[in-house]
Amino acid sequence: MMKPLSLLLALGLALSSAFAAETQRPAAKPDFARTEDVVYGRKFGTALTLDVFQPAHPNGKGILFMVSGGFFSAHENINADSFHRLLERGYTVFAVVHGSQPRFIIPEIEQDIHRAVRFVRHNAAKYGVDPDHLGITGGSAGGHLSLTMGTQGTQGDPQSRDPVDRESSAVQCVACFFPPTDFLNWGHDGDDGVGFGPTEKFQPAFGPRSLTAEGRQALGKEISPILFVTSNMAPTLVIHGDADKLVPIYQAKIFEQRCREAGATYKLIVREGKDHGWPEMGADLGLFADWYDEHLRGIKPATMKPTALPVSR
Repeated sequence: MMKPLSLLLALGLALSSAFAAETQRPAAKPDFARTEDVVYGRKFGTALTLDVFQPAHPNGKGILFMVSGGFFSAHENINADSFHRLLERGYTVFAVVHGSQPRFIIPEIEQDIHRAVRFVRHNAAKYGVDPDHLGITGGSAGGHLSLTMGTQGTQGDPQSRDPVDRESSAVQCVACFFPPTDFLNWGHDGDDGVGFGPTEKFQPAFGPRSLTAEGRQALGKEISPILFVTSNMAPTLVIHGDADKLVPIYQAKIFEQRCREAGATYKLIVREGKDHGWPEMGADLGLFADWYDEHLRGIKPATMKPTALPVSR
């Protein structure tokens, strides 16, 4: 049996490879400048870093890219091919590496992403991006972190001694692949996936509270984006395969229903027969770029229609 760390490394590499699989493109790769290991925060003596990818022809908008698989993050998994479609479209990309499990658990990892958004916003002028129009993206665990920011970004602390922490962690647009949305109802209603049952192999990411039924109920309510959906959440696009054996399509479907009930702006694209990643994901990033164009730049591409979901009656 594959050990947990090996499983996480394999998952992260698989997602990176799936994003980058579109290698036979007729168009040349976009020109960009890369700044590595920018420190966006520190905790327990450890530096939290991100890489900045600035395209040759920037459009003035920034996207945070979650380098995350199984809530494990590593600098070596950053690959510009994973988001070349965004760079082609002129988006400045911030590839965020967060504290990894098992040393850090999901609630702590979420705080890293809050910090990353605040850092990018505080340094927006330095990187030539609009602080009021930031997007976020990722797949699987990175998709969960993206939804977390889209539903739970918060105002900064005006009294903080650190000027970064005075900034908001809210993002204005989300586009992600196959994200967990409700850990308490994993594959069907009542299916406990809080480091238990279908997600047991990722238990270290959930920490000691996941060892008891009572603890899982409390933790599941804290880390499930579906419970934080409101009508003013960031416009969100999700692409999910209906044959996904790791994060079931049920997760996307129940999130869609919750967004309908709240009157939130949400679009779900289902890839028939696709599992947890597919070779065409690189091309699907073009749809992400369309979504960002519409909701960050005010451009409505022909391939993407307005998608405010009606409230259920």
